[in-house]
Amino acid sequence: MVVVISSIDRDLLDGALGPAAAFCMRLLVRFAEAVGATRLEDAESAHIDGCLYHGKVSLDFVERLVSLGGRVRIPTTLNVGSVDLIHPDLFRGDDDLRTAGTRLMRAHEDLGCLPTFTCAPYQALARPRRGAQIAWAESNAIVFANSVLGARTNRYGDFIDLCCAITGRLPWYGLHLAENRRATVLVAIDDLPDEWRAPGLACVAVGHVIGRRCGDRIPVVTGLPQDSSEDDLKALGAVAASSGGVALFHAVGLTPEAETLDDALQGGRPDEVIHLGADDLRDTIRRLSTVPDGTPISAVSLGTPHFSLQEFERLLPLVEESCPVIDLYVNTSRAVLSHLVDRGWQERLEAAGVTLVIDTCTYVTAVIRDLSGAVMTNSGKWAYYAPGNLGVEVAFGSLEDCVASARAGKVVRP
Repeated sequence: MVVVISSIDRDLLDGALGPAAAFCMRLLVRFAEAVGATRLEDAESAHIDGCLYHGKVSLDFVERLVSLGGRVRIPTTLNVGSVDLIHPDLFRGDDDLRTAGTRLMRAHEDLGCLPTFTCAPYQALARPRRGAQIAWAESNAIVFANSVLGARTNRYGDFIDLCCAITGRLPWYGLHLAENRRATVLVAIDDLPDEWRAPGLACVAVGHVIGRRCGDRIPVVTGLPQDSSEDDLKALGAVAASSGGVALFHAVGLTPEAETLDDALQGGRPDEVIHLGADDLRDTIRRLSTVPDGTPISAVSLGTPHFSLQEFERLLPLVEESCPVIDLYVNTSRAVLSHLVDRGWQERLEAAGVTLVIDTCTYVTAVIRDLSGAVMTNSGKWAYYAPGNLGVEVAFGSLEDCVASARAGKVVRP
């Protein structure tokens, strides 16, 4: 595919905006050719996934751009890194990894990226408007931006996301185009378990099914509770993007491009219809756990994606009612931490036995102190990744289940 080069693209290629931008532009044009993009367009913002250290190549690439005097041309946020720079004492890994991971995070700051270090940038700063063309990486950030905000991004990966940020340009293909955002799979929730009083479990269950059954196709969901919150939709998208390759979902009456079912289908018919009943959803939630009720646990981990202020508002009275007897970790962002400090909640949470983890997440780096037993979580994403990443058994439950289990030291699901 031949990519049409505009005057700004030519300036970038010729080095008019510096050698780093020229280097990134050459890579971006080759990428655009590979994915069949016909042209490049302006990006309004970027979110970079590559500040999590995966090896020397990560550091070499970014430090090369720093040595060339590179600077991002658009507002650019950063995903989690390998180290909690606010609480460096929490890191329990190898010193070489600590050093390299810290260098990589600082190098991205040297490029002018905002040190958000969160997988949920939509909770941190001004959020992309509906229809905004953005270049975001990190699976849950992508699916939230596309689905809940109605912004437009493809699943950009390491290095290409940073090339978009340095050049301010993105390849015009995929989900940037309105016609490619049409739902092709209808997921119909026929009934919900009566005992699920809040929408959270339903959203996680539906997200997990979507990931497994839809792959990278675009689903539209009917029958979700209309009181599902942003945090519920965040959880749905996160597990759908982890157990599958979902970058966009529609939920009728809940997401901006699905006021009606016909809106999401863009007047067409679905290629497939998936019906889900109460028993299907219960079974999906059961399968997220690898251990039964009553199993001893050594830790609880919350906040994957990063906890919002509203989630802390739910958590605080639960932990203050009775302190946990095991480690309870909550991953969150610097922006949310600032709100906790302003409200005096940080001291109250820590007094109640909560360990706040900033800049990173417990399933991607060595933070959890004791992995001798199972770990419990309310995150479908954490439950999906942690057994492979950390080699632990996992118990899944609601936020209330997790806090009750942290008090009991074993899996308790009332």
